[in-house]
Amino acid sequence: METIKIAGFGGSLRKESYSRYLLENAVGLMPENSKLEILDIKNFPLMNQDEENNYPENVKKFKRQIKESDGVLMVTPEYNYSIPGYLKNVLDVASRPYGDNPFNGKPVAIMSSSIGMLGGSRAQYHLRQVCVFLDMIPVNTPEVFLTFAQDKFDEKGKLKDEMTAKFAGQLLQNLVNLARQLKK
Repeated sequence: METIKIAGFGGSLRKESYSRYLLENAVGLMPENSKLEILDIKNFPLMNQDEENNYPENVKKFKRQIKESDGVLMVTPEYNYSIPGYLKNVLDVASRPYGDNPFNGKPVAIMSSSIGMLGGSRAQYHLRQVCVFLDMIPVNTPEVFLTFAQDKFDEKGKLKDEMTAKFAGQLLQNLVNLARQLKK
């Protein structure tokens, strides 16, 4: 069976971000015959349509990695009831210029995290709206909202919450299944 390649990235630049921890733990939760590659989104320039044909090599590399993937995993924190501005900027920059959108037709799974009781749900719903506009195909279930994230990882960033691991694993399985169906 062909290996399904998933490109993943997080919405936080913070070194010890809970979203980053969740993304890193997703590598070990991937189903058989699939692989998650974590992409680097640091140092993206600000969106500027005057420069969209001259973006630096890191943007071009990111776009290539998305195009070569079979699906996408995004993990986001929630900032002020929405997605981080930096994540939105990455999506805006990478989807330009018009007609060169590497996200087009890609299945996408979204996970969110928060130190509060809603687990980033509002950010996740905003991100889904952006993904729909980018013509991505969201995996709808299960929804993975990591609540009280500060309590769900050990001191090394390893996920210790079994329920989160179960739901995240099922979401990743559904993403891989959808990616495999779309490749047919």
